Amino acid sequence: MAAVERTAGDSLYLAEAKVYPREVQGRFARLRTLSVWVLLGIFYLLPWLQWDDRQAVLFDLPARKFFILGLVFWPQDFIFLTWLLIIAALALFFFTAIGGRLWCGYACPQTVWTETFLWMERLAEGDRAARVKLDKAPWSARKLGRKSLKQFLWVTFALWTGFTFVGFFTPIHTLAGEVLSFSLGPWETFWILFYGFATYGNAGYLREQVCKYMCPYARFQSAMFDRDTLVITYDEKRGEPRGARRRGTDPRAQGKGDCIDCTLCVQVCPTGIDIRKGLQIECIACAACIDVCDDVMDKMGSPRGLIRYTTQHALEHKPTKVLRPRTLIYGLILAALTAGFVVAVALRCWKRAAVHR
Repeated sequence: MAAVERTAGDSLYLAEAKVYPREVQGRFARLRTLSVWVLLGIFYLLPWLQWDDRQAVLFDLPARKFFILGLVFWPQDFIFLTWLLIIAALALFFFTAIGGRLWCGYACPQTVWTETFLWMERLAEGDRAARVKLDKAPWSARKLGRKSLKQFLWVTFALWTGFTFVGFFTPIHTLAGEVLSFSLGPWETFWILFYGFATYGNAGYLREQVCKYMCPYARFQSAMFDRDTLVITYDEKRGEPRGARRRGTDPRAQGKGDCIDCTLCVQVCPTGIDIRKGLQIECIACAACIDVCDDVMDKMGSPRGLIRYTTQHALEHKPTKVLRPRTLIYGLILAALTAGFVVAVALRCWKRAAVHR
């Protein structure tokens, strides 16, 4: 085998190219925005809710009491947490078998917080073209000002996130008073800074690298996929061969497919992949490429759906089966576990109420 020649400046490792996701509008973008508002709203507002003169959700570790609305759990009730985690894992398997990586695209904390940090970045630095231009420009007062504004927003939001996280373990009204009076304890200070730093690093800097290199879900998702799983797919038969054309012209008459090779689907992808190369483990099923491609197809006078949610069987013009052995097994076990969990918690509450009568 011939030896591979390398120059002195070559490296076995290349720096990760920064991804500048383009902002996109569309029905899936609106759904993703709604998901961000709902999930972050629950996280940031839940510690402030009160229930019978106490915090509605509070995990009081020193007292070994865990308050969830009207329920009080003790360390010996750890089995309920284990039970709930099993239900969550099985639910992930069930919904992945049916709808692919919907969790990653709409509900994963990494996706939700990254969307928020990207919004703050756009607010401070502008759209995709402006951000690329700003990063390439030499340092100036304008660049320093915009970068400083972004860092201020990021750090403030990250610290607020860390404060809220600790507020689930220390009564948040007490915690807020300690912050305002500069009397935070060492452990509270540590966890606010730690969780704030983790949020800042993961959502601000690492972003898509967490999904591509750190998250194990992308590696084992293929074991839950089959030809009836809903995934984001580029219709190669319809799109190829690619090429520019004028609006309203028939691509077939020019020997071309519907794809005009505008690369907008790549520009809006938060992980920087080209969906036209097929399904890839980096795809988080956020559907940004669907929104932008549908918009391009509308402008070109072509039907939507060149990139769409579909199944491999649908692309082959075969019927898609939602009810199949793996979804039935997942669904039945999930239903049984969920029903058992609800009954067990209800019986526990009934017994405790009977004792206190």
